[in-house]
Amino acid sequence: MGFNEDLRNRTKKFAIRIIKMYVRLPKSDEIRIIGKQLLRSSTSVAANFRAVGRARSAKERFAKLSIVVEEADETLFWLEIMSESELLKSELLKDIVKEAEEIVKIFSSYRKKLKVTDKLTE
Repeated sequence: MGFNEDLRNRTKKFAIRIIKMYVRLPKSDEIRIIGKQLLRSSTSVAANFRAVGRARSAKERFAKLSIVVEEADETLFWLEIMSESELLKSELLKDIVKEAEEIVKIFSSYRKKLKVTDKLTE
């Protein structure tokens, strides 16, 4: 398996973990609203990274990768909101927050390398 395929699988598994977590959440208005934002951003990470592989140009690839970084960071934000507002105990979110942080770091670094590489080939 290549690097991109590993990341496609990792982001898809991450989205599925969020979906499964959401299904098990208590059903309050606050959790439902924040949870839907969390669902949207986490699934967008996986979907947009898939689109990176189908980009038609370096600019399009960079733009899609930028969306991945933004959505990953937004996912992390919603997880932090759930934790800090005490909608869920921090301990329950610890592993998924760690994964979200790693995903943000990986894609931020990937985007930076892509920008440098593209400048060299221009």
